This record gives sequence, C-alpha cells and structure tokens, in this order.
Amino acid sequence: MSRTVIAGLDGSLESRAAADWAAREAELRGLPLKLVHVWEPVPEPVAQASLLGAETQRHWSERIPRESAESIRQRHPGVEVTTEQLSGRPSDVLSGLAEDAALLVLGSRGLSGIGGFVVGSVGLAVVAHSERPVVLVRAGERATDEHTADPAGLPSATTPYRPVVLGLDADSPDASVIEFAFDAAVRRSTSLRVIHGWNPPAYYAYALSIDFELHTELSRQQAATLTEVLDPWRKKFPDVEVRAESGSGRPADQLADASREASLVVVGRRIRRSPIGAHIGPVTQSVLHHAAAPVAVVPHD
Repeated sequence: MSRTVIAGLDGSLESRAAADWAAREAELRGLPLKLVHVWEPVPEPVAQASLLGAETQRHWSERIPRESAESIRQRHPGVEVTTEQLSGRPSDVLSGLAEDAALLVLGSRGLSGIGGFVVGSVGLAVVAHSERPVVLVRAGERATDEHTADPAGLPSATTPYRPVVLGLDADSPDASVIEFAFDAAVRRSTSLRVIHGWNPPAYYAYALSIDFELHTELSRQQAATLTEVLDPWRKKFPDVEVRAESGSGRPADQLADASREASLVVVGRRIRRSPIGAHIGPVTQSVLHHAAAPVAVVPHD
C-alpha cells in the first residue's frame, strides 16, 4: 500500500483548504504529504500573450506550491512535505497519481452559506476514474469545523472530533468502504455514525401508504440486515462507538443532513470498467454536491 497523501493544488481557495486538510490527515496517518500542481499547456499563440507569459507560468508552477508547502511546514512541523510540478490534462494526471497514493485530496467550491459543493469537472473526472480513495474538501473548510464546540460554544481544534459518517448499502456492502470509515473513526478517536437509507420495492409502494404494519415489518428487516452487516466490524473495532441508523427515504438526503455534524463523510463508488466511460452513481454524486463536510469516495469492485 502506498505511503503518501497527495493533494492537488492550483492556488484556488478550495485547493488551499484541501492542502490544509491533507496535511492534517497526513499527520493523523503518520505519512508524508506531497503537494502537486498540474500545469495544463496552452496553445502557443495564447502562451505568448502578455497575460500568460513566462512570469505568470513561473508563478503558477513554482511560487504557489512552494509558498503552500512553507506554510504547511510551519503549522505541521511533524509532517514531511514535498512538492511536484507536472504538465498535462489535470484530470488525467491526478487520476494517475491517485493510483500510487494512500489517498488523493482535491478542493471543491462551497455553496454560499448552506454548505455543500460545486464539484468541478476535474474533481468529478478524478473521482469517476480513480481506483483509490479521493477526498473532496470545500473552500473555507477549517480544522475547527471537524471538532465539536468548546464548553463556551466556540469553535476549537482541541476538542473531540465530530463523528465520522458512513453511507452504507446494507444489501450490497463492501468491506473496503466500511474499513475506511472505521479506520477514520479510530484515527480521530471518535464515533462512527452509519446511515442506511432504503426505499421499498416499487410493487410495495401503494400498499405501504395504506398498510402501516407492512412498513413496520420492512423497517425491521432492513434494521436487522444492517445489524448483521456491522456485527463483525464492531468486533474488529471494539473501541469504536457505532450508531447505526436505518430509515426509509433518499439515502443522499439523509447523508447530507448527517454531514452537518460530521468530521468526514464516507461513501462508496462501484468501479465500472466500461468502454463508454466511468460513472460515479446517483447517491455518491448527490452527496458530493450537498454534503457540508469533507467527503471521501472509496472505489470498490
């Protein structure tokens, strides 16, 4: 397994927040951090324009990663920080780098005031094609956002972490997604909140509206399935407090609500090696756009 956390850096506020988050994660994992800036070559006539001259290219390819690395070293002296400048199509280069990383961290623009992401084309492409975990971090994300408030109700980075939230499909669970979430909770010494949203089969939809007992029975079955899935993981990670929630309704909506009190949201993405391209999946894509906390997307077969 790779022993590096990689953060994509382009100088934007969201990428700086991602680099800061990656530094904190590298510190939690005891791993080095690599800051990567990808310069996408422009056509020669454009490159010769005054606004995109040699000084501008030098600023983007050298100054921003160097200054970011210096700032992170000051705030995280125990983290080994390196930088790398590469050229090419950012989504392709970053997807390739992710294959050799413990995880790749990218930034996303926050939606004003209400939390959530505006996920750019690069971030979506990397998430869709990477076969390693990718974390998306909002612009403005701070260390204090991951922690509970202090006794006076003020933000603090010294209080306990908020819970890690795991979105789990109990009918087709994947071990790598579950283990990633438990491991994140262990590293943060916090609890794990497991959200299992489900919808009844289409042929039950009408009956449920008039049969409360049928809905109760389906709820009991789903809760029992979730308990069965989590039991071996509770035994494997006995120090992690697990709060399992199974409820009918859109899973993405439930995860978005839970993200407001989370330090990290973990979701899965099924790997589809299709000739017509990779896909993210509707629940994961919705979570990426609406979560109010960093989101880790863990690919699985």
